[in-house]
Amino acid sequence: MKEKYYITTPIYYPSGNWHIGHCYTTVICDTFARYNKMLGKDVFFLTGTDEHGQKVEKKAAEAGVTPIQFIDPLVAGLKEIWSLLDIGYDKFIRTTDEQHVKAIQTIFKQLYDKGEIYKAEYSGWYCTPCESFWTESQLKDGKCPDCGREVTLEKEESYFFRLSKYADKILKLYEDNPEFLQPKSRMNEMINNFLKPGLQDLCVSRTSIKWGIPVTFDPKHTVYVWVDALSNYISALGYGSEDDSLFRRYWPADLHMVGKEIVRFHAIIWPAILMALGLPLPKQVYGHGWLLIGGDKLSKSKEGNVKAELTDPKQLVERYGSDALRYFLLREIPFGSDGVYTNESLLNRINSDLANDLGNLVSRTTAMINQYFGGILPAAGDKEAVDGELVAMAENLHDNVKKAMDALDCPLALTEIFKVVQRANKYIDETTPWILAKDESKKGRLATVLYNLAETIRIVAVYLKPYITKAPDKILDCFGIDGKSVTDFESANKFGVLQAGTAVKKAPPIFPRIDVKKELAEVEAMVKKAHQEKKEAKAPEAAPVKAHEPAPAKEQIDFDTFSKVELKVALVTACEKVEKSKKLLKLTVKIGEETRTVVSGIAMAYTPEEMVGKKIVMVTNLKPAKLCGIVSEGMIVCAENDKGEISLIRPEKDMEDGSNIF
Repeated sequence: MKEKYYITTPIYYPSGNWHIGHCYTTVICDTFARYNKMLGKDVFFLTGTDEHGQKVEKKAAEAGVTPIQFIDPLVAGLKEIWSLLDIGYDKFIRTTDEQHVKAIQTIFKQLYDKGEIYKAEYSGWYCTPCESFWTESQLKDGKCPDCGREVTLEKEESYFFRLSKYADKILKLYEDNPEFLQPKSRMNEMINNFLKPGLQDLCVSRTSIKWGIPVTFDPKHTVYVWVDALSNYISALGYGSEDDSLFRRYWPADLHMVGKEIVRFHAIIWPAILMALGLPLPKQVYGHGWLLIGGDKLSKSKEGNVKAELTDPKQLVERYGSDALRYFLLREIPFGSDGVYTNESLLNRINSDLANDLGNLVSRTTAMINQYFGGILPAAGDKEAVDGELVAMAENLHDNVKKAMDALDCPLALTEIFKVVQRANKYIDETTPWILAKDESKKGRLATVLYNLAETIRIVAVYLKPYITKAPDKILDCFGIDGKSVTDFESANKFGVLQAGTAVKKAPPIFPRIDVKKELAEVEAMVKKAHQEKKEAKAPEAAPVKAHEPAPAKEQIDFDTFSKVELKVALVTACEKVEKSKKLLKLTVKIGEETRTVVSGIAMAYTPEEMVGKKIVMVTNLKPAKLCGIVSEGMIVCAENDKGEISLIRPEKDMEDGSNIF
């Protein structure tokens, strides 16, 4: 019976603004899945999308469509990227799948029946982009500690999971299983930042969000992300359904691969939920580092900041091929640590490793076999000591790659493979086949050299198959081997498999060399043009101030003039859209004992539902004005950046409405 191997990525929020950073985790997991399949294991690789929550609900409403209508094309776009990158998942789960919905309702009820979930009122700071609640002490400068955006104080009836009771159990889990959470720094972070200070019970339902999975026994509640999204790892296997054969076959997971920003969810919350359900825990959670550009994280919450480089995976694959992008992600970034992406570093990797080392080796070897032996692989003849080192390195590749992959170190595994490639290129320089070819008495020696090179290339190509998916088959085809038929490493674990007399084709350019200076100039021009077009598409109707020009200076005023402006804290008690306007909202606000109507052009940034209950800053002595037939009795104070993004200005602390601002 085959050994089982179950690997997962976190499920993605389908933002539609995909960049190379989104691809990192999935390419890694695809590589480990392919590698373990070639080891002969029974592999199941899961990925998917997290589709419920406030972000989707809000954006769908802004677009005037239903949430599922909003989500469907975004999911299709993500699947297209995975196809371009040759991601060979075994299942793509969507949290809107009927099977998942039923499983989550079953899980929620099981936790409730066990007394692990209870109802109470929740009050906490909520970050909509991250879909995370934070305590006052966790905020950073009053904002979300993850993405740095504004948070809102949310109060509502909720169900809570008794997370607090599992702190000691999770500490013991770490103590008894030191490999459970890797790298070690992540475990230290979880212990010092979360477990030792004490865990708080977790809000696991919402009443203010309708786009979610209804709680069967209390339908006004929808299941919140902690139970909904995290449980995809077992719902995808049929847990809680009539057919749970996949669950019984593959659970527990061998590896949950996640970014370091969501380690807390997978290494604390998820194990606690599984403990509460009485289910086995995953064998390992690995929190890898971030892909940085210009010193900043390539993340879904900071997409607007990604401007300096070409980061669109579709465009990158179109220009350089999927192998180049996969190779860069797997080789360039120190595993477990942050890595830096630039177009120049990508191009340099393509040229140095793929074009100069691998491509050049294949091209030279197949060309010499065709030139000196008419395209027929010769039998090895005379041997010398220099042959032994190359042959030994090729034969030891299995052990060296396995050691690296067992340590979850893809960069090291590729380093070991390319050590053999580089040694083979050096072997060419040492043996000088072009000189041997001039001396008929050296024909046997020449045959040995070219056979050794061909056989080394074959072994390297087989070992590259999990990492890059197209070039290995092209290389094997040069030696008459159908790459798709090579599904394990067995043939690559011994030297001398290639048969003399095999027809060898001259290799096409596997990885053409790129003129880096010229390419960078073209990419820079393309990126600048795309950003300018995007900026113009978002520009307001009035002529915008150009980004490189300072805004016209306002007339200076003295303090007496400024003191005439009356600013107060107001509470939004009701809000609705203004008909025939895409930009305006009509708000009813309470200012102490007074109630007013205000019209504000913030509809592109906030929904009516989102505004109700917010404390805002308002100019209260502004002369009333009529907008779209509605008398507006004041003005809401907002901030707007040069990208047209709007944010309310709000009191740092929860001040009473009617409070003066000075």
